Amino acid sequence: MPLDHTAPLNSLGFPKPPAETRVVVAMSGGVDSSVVAAMLAEEGYDVVGVTLQLYDHGAALAKKGACCAGLDIHDARRVAETMGFPHYVLDYENIFKDAVIDEFADSYLGGATPVPCIRCNERVKFKDLLETAKDLDADCMATGHYIQRKMGPHGAELHAAADAARDQSYFLFSTTPEQLDFLRFPLGHLASKADTRALAARYELSVADKPDSQDICFVPNGDYASVIRKLRPEAADPGEIVHADGRVLGHHAGVINYTIGQRRGLGIGGLAEPLYVVKLDPQAKRVIVGPKELLATRTVPVREINWLGDAPFTAREAWPLAVKVRSTRPPTEAVLRPISATEATVELLTPEEGVSPGQACVFYDPDGTRIYGGGWIHKG
Repeated sequence: MPLDHTAPLNSLGFPKPPAETRVVVAMSGGVDSSVVAAMLAEEGYDVVGVTLQLYDHGAALAKKGACCAGLDIHDARRVAETMGFPHYVLDYENIFKDAVIDEFADSYLGGATPVPCIRCNERVKFKDLLETAKDLDADCMATGHYIQRKMGPHGAELHAAADAARDQSYFLFSTTPEQLDFLRFPLGHLASKADTRALAARYELSVADKPDSQDICFVPNGDYASVIRKLRPEAADPGEIVHADGRVLGHHAGVINYTIGQRRGLGIGGLAEPLYVVKLDPQAKRVIVGPKELLATRTVPVREINWLGDAPFTAREAWPLAVKVRSTRPPTEAVLRPISATEATVELLTPEEGVSPGQACVFYDPDGTRIYGGGWIHKG
């Protein structure tokens, strides 16, 4: 049936009744995506819940606090049963290993600080799962992410969440304009997580009091080193701890045990000056340390840029924007100088410490909430 474009838009932006609008909800088993599914089901939408099995959840059944364990699949299924919509579990183990876990290990061993949640959104959830949603004849796909999609004069725009403390824009910068056309984020306008939990309680969902996941789903307890050790045993080879001036200060039990900016637990006591990890050289099995000022970075090379501006990225020689170089830092003023449509040099007006290859550099409107995309920091 053709769309009646004179009809009023429903809450998902389509000119037809909710009952005629199919929406696939990506359900992790947590409270956020569960509330999205319940909310849309209550509004009368044709909801289909989909949960991804991303790794062998049999080994993770007893592990709480990670988004993809078997317990979470069970929780998602219970929500679907409560609200009366179909729910499917898709086995994405091989895709996830190839697209996310292997790169995470290789990136870490390359001396970078990877952000696998971004790659998972980019390569699995917003790519393969989104295509599956289209195969199911969905009009759109909804997620529980805290970010806003707003319509602007040139189409859909990405904006920060209303609750700055929950904003997940750093992890969603690689969402393309085409994906943004198909995606919906029903929680982005909520004032706080308490509002989400209140909705979960109102819908009488079993996950209403479920704790938020804190870890990367395949990194239990945040222990990166043990995961890398299993995937790449050579990463635990011992080597030297070297001062930036060339002095050998001690020895370590594996580069994987260190991160850029680390100060504590270096195993080189008795020195007058406080030292920080300023560089990792996995090939030479060296951890390079130095004074804090060596961590300060003003120029950041960025590639694989996903640009969400209205004009082409290369239309200007410079873009005065704000950028985030770590998820936990507020945006800071910067000037983006395009090299090509997907590469740029980012000049930070105030130097930042601990900028590491492998992290994302996300672009923000310095005077508003809009996200202009971002890219990946590399060694230059």
